[in-house]
Amino acid sequence: MGDMKIQGMGPAYTSQEQAALPPAQAGDSPAGPPGPAAPAEKPAQQPNPPGQAEPDWDRETVQEMIRESQEQIQRHREQLEKIKTKPRYGDAPLEAYARLARARNKNQVGMAAGYARRRIAQLRSALRTDAENAEEIKAALRQLEKAVSRAGKKKNDLQKEELQEIRRKRLLKEKERQRAQRLKHELRRSKMMRAFRERGYMHEAVTDSQQQSLLAATRAELREQAQALSNAFAADAAFAAQQYTAQQSTADAGAAPVPATVDVQA
Repeated sequence: MGDMKIQGMGPAYTSQEQAALPPAQAGDSPAGPPGPAAPAEKPAQQPNPPGQAEPDWDRETVQEMIRESQEQIQRHREQLEKIKTKPRYGDAPLEAYARLARARNKNQVGMAAGYARRRIAQLRSALRTDAENAEEIKAALRQLEKAVSRAGKKKNDLQKEELQEIRRKRLLKEKERQRAQRLKHELRRSKMMRAFRERGYMHEAVTDSQQQSLLAATRAELREQAQALSNAFAADAAFAAQQYTAQQSTADAGAAPVPATVDVQA
């Protein structure tokens, strides 16, 4: 039995020689040439250490989006505060003088004066609540008070003109044409002078309103500069305090006493 040989497709080996052969490697066929090599396996993903949590990228992205939207809303609110319409207190005297200039009789003059008085009451109420524009409100009040007094003067002028017109018509009836013509020229001249005065009133109100607007802008700019300086000074003071504290801590640490050691000799 020990001399028996194994017949097969390959070379013939005895049972003893076959046991002495090395084992076949992976991928090699027992018969024939070796096959193609198997593809290398991908290394398994290493899990995170037990103490380290997995990063939540979605949550961080959402938080950043919320923060950016809040910043945009804040910037938009600041822009709206900057462009918010400011009360134009200087328009009240302009409207009062415009109504006074359009008045052609005593009733219309009384209505213009009534408008000026109502605006005076409103501005006095605003003066107690809007301290930031107090100077502009006071200037508008002065112009409105002038408008009321000038409305009274115009009412007297209109009354005088009515009396002169009645007198002129009576002179025409009495056939005193020369005196009537002279009185007509006086009436025309007085009306022309009154129109010039009213135009001067309007020009004065416009100039005063422009000056008050310029002064208000200058005061607002000065307030902003003062606020910026105050903030810068506060930041510098805080930084200086931090530096001083750090220096004191360093000095205290450097001057700390060294504990004494006892050298015990045998």
